[in-house]
Amino acid sequence: MMKTIIASAILMATTTFAMADTHNPHQFEKCMAAALDERPGTIIKVEFKNEEGGHFYEFDIRGIDGSDWDVECNAHRGLVSEVEREVDSVNHPLFKAKMKVSEADARKTALAIYPGVITEVEYEIEPNGAASYEFDIDTKLNHEMKIEVDATTGEIVEANRELWQIGLE
Repeated sequence: MMKTIIASAILMATTTFAMADTHNPHQFEKCMAAALDERPGTIIKVEFKNEEGGHFYEFDIRGIDGSDWDVECNAHRGLVSEVEREVDSVNHPLFKAKMKVSEADARKTALAIYPGVITEVEYEIEPNGAASYEFDIDTKLNHEMKIEVDATTGEIVEANRELWQIGLE
């Protein structure tokens, strides 16, 4: 039932968004199909973000394999650009094997550059096998930023502004 409600909300919101501007260059339906082709399962959340001047959808998918995935799709081209695996904690073997920087230190790094409140943390395995912390920060400038901190080096490797989100945190 919850899956149906989430899927309906996503479809209604994105259809309304797409119909609001008949010249909308974004390819939501194509991105959603491409994301589910890449990692079949159930879409739990969709985010729309500005990344390096382009727009991207990020689909959080609970895969039929039981794993959680973040599938990023270029909103203009409708093509998958990145697939990351989410793990449940820093103690997951894939994350722990790469982690040299504590979550507390990674938080300090992210908040030093983007002051605000961390509202969500994800532990991700990048396509190249690297581990990273991903923080959603409600900044003091009233923006939501998605900040990735490499769990091995402690460096910020991505910083993107989230424009909207539908679904579960």
